[in-house]
Amino acid sequence: MELHVVIEGTRGLADQIHGQLRDAIRSGRLAAGQQLPPSRLLADQLGVSRKTVAQAYSKLTLDRLIVSQVGAGTFVASRLPQRSRPLAQEDLAGSAVARHWQGVETPLRHPVPEARLRYEFIAGAVSRRLFPEAEWRQCALHGLRRSAALRGFYAEPEGLIELREAVSRHAGFSRGVDCRADDLVITSGAQQALDLVARVLIVPGAIVAMEEPGYPLARMLLEAQQAQVVPVPVDSEGLCVDQIPDGTRLIYTTPTHQFPLGMPMSAARRQALLARARELGAIVVEDDYDSEFRYEGSALEPLQTLDQWGLVAYIGTFSKSLSPELRLGYAIAPPALRTALVNAKHLCDWHTPTMLQWALARFMADGHLLKHIRRCHDVFSERRERLLARLAGDLSPWLEPLPAIAGYHMAVMLRQPLDALEVCQLSRRAEVGLYPLDDCYRNADHVPGLLVGFGAIEVEDIDPALDRVRTVLEQLTA
Repeated sequence: MELHVVIEGTRGLADQIHGQLRDAIRSGRLAAGQQLPPSRLLADQLGVSRKTVAQAYSKLTLDRLIVSQVGAGTFVASRLPQRSRPLAQEDLAGSAVARHWQGVETPLRHPVPEARLRYEFIAGAVSRRLFPEAEWRQCALHGLRRSAALRGFYAEPEGLIELREAVSRHAGFSRGVDCRADDLVITSGAQQALDLVARVLIVPGAIVAMEEPGYPLARMLLEAQQAQVVPVPVDSEGLCVDQIPDGTRLIYTTPTHQFPLGMPMSAARRQALLARARELGAIVVEDDYDSEFRYEGSALEPLQTLDQWGLVAYIGTFSKSLSPELRLGYAIAPPALRTALVNAKHLCDWHTPTMLQWALARFMADGHLLKHIRRCHDVFSERRERLLARLAGDLSPWLEPLPAIAGYHMAVMLRQPLDALEVCQLSRRAEVGLYPLDDCYRNADHVPGLLVGFGAIEVEDIDPALDRVRTVLEQLTA
């Protein structure tokens, strides 16, 4: 690759080269530590004498912008002068919008590796050791080979037919969903699936009903689409359907494993929700994010299967069952929305990476996914039982878990008048990552509690971690 330098005329060549390289370094286009071409190579590239380039390099050295290392080459200096101040945000025509996005909170964000604590109870994360490295590596190589046939061309926005067929079989087998490959749109995670549904349905001011408490990233995404999000309370049977307001256009719910409290929506409440949606002409977004991991009770029919009127958009993800890093999910669209979702996906990012789609299709076809889920189920079940035993034992004076029949997180309420945020902050000082439920509530008035994930913590680490939490609670109530 040639270094981008433009020569004009035949005069002041060394000054031209010096000036362009100086500006490139100061602007950051040439980064600190980046190697520059040898003077002979750059001279040949520009059609000038080597002496001319050497003079330019000499001036840059005097400016302390480059350094030469004997036997290694010439490099941009690691310590550079301060760059000029860019245009201030208030000078931008879109400053109000930029300020809005700058102020958007990002709850449930996972910490970078260097910021992770010794004991992590963060929701949505899984132990690295559980990932099936060998099987996935084989399937990834298959994906690379199959992608070679499409190289140079874009793929279909709705996703590869091989993956859509595999997902439709999996969803029918493990989740009881009634769908065909043609109903599916492969997305970059469940978050994009929800974003696509919102894009094709929501206009500014549209009323969206959402569980309270609920998944904060869903609420914030819908609000970013300028929806009027109305919090609807949940009880032991799930979403309180009779409180969904008139004029609602979209209803977001997690009926299989309510996020974050954990209860499943009852059969009667499911029928009532579908009836209310039909009355309103509203689309129901059924976010089924982790139903493969169920520990108690019998499975209930998904809303999508019960739906007789084409009102349910079903969203699934492989972030919980395989890995969040893959960013693979899907939407099962009702007939009235499928073409709109495909077009929106096309405009959003054209399609999800085909290599990953081929790899996942092979991974599922070879039976690796079901085997992986069974293995993880046993691991998560053991962790859940250990966690519940401690919460019912020596931690019971302070903490009360809500029933967690599925997934790998649970809500834990505070029995005593404690500040959940303070509990989390003090626990972090003890190298234990706990997280408050506060972000899941739209309204400020709620019972304080914790969102406790057990996907990323090893079973042998649960007791040492909870011993530290107990010390924190004893100090706060002493």
